[in-house]
Amino acid sequence: MLSLDFLDDVRRMNRRQLYYQVLNFGMIVSSALMIWKGLMVITGSESPIVVVLSGSMEPAFHRGDLLFLTNRVEDPIRVGEIVVFRIEGREIPIVHRVLKIHEKQNGHIKFLTKGDNNAVDDRGLYKQGQHWLEKKDVVGRARGFYQENRSVEDRNYLFLILEL
Repeated sequence: MLSLDFLDDVRRMNRRQLYYQVLNFGMIVSSALMIWKGLMVITGSESPIVVVLSGSMEPAFHRGDLLFLTNRVEDPIRVGEIVVFRIEGREIPIVHRVLKIHEKQNGHIKFLTKGDNNAVDDRGLYKQGQHWLEKKDVVGRARGFYQENRSVEDRNYLFLILEL
């Protein structure tokens, strides 16, 4: 069994080797966390990279595509822009396109979203009584993506497109 083989390997190590392995593992984990936190600071997004989980944005994005997000406060939200937003009561954020913007005279902006592959807008997804999203609901805005090329001739090529 795999788990018993692992335990046998650990038992054969002397203390110094075991401490070294634990320290290496700790450094790898802490490095990954530092990189993630650094990306959060640079992009202004709580989640700078997200995975597309559904087919609602096809043909633009497919399941498994990675989106690179920013969430700078000073950048205005525009019609046609792809946003990742969180709805109260739901854990998983949604990736959809801004369909309409409603701006009040005081500068407060509300907007409506829709998946490219969906027949209707997202009002049915929003919490009860909510008809528009606000900037506070936005996790980030797509600035780039990473996907496998899906054409038969160019299999195995990967694309990374960034809009800065």
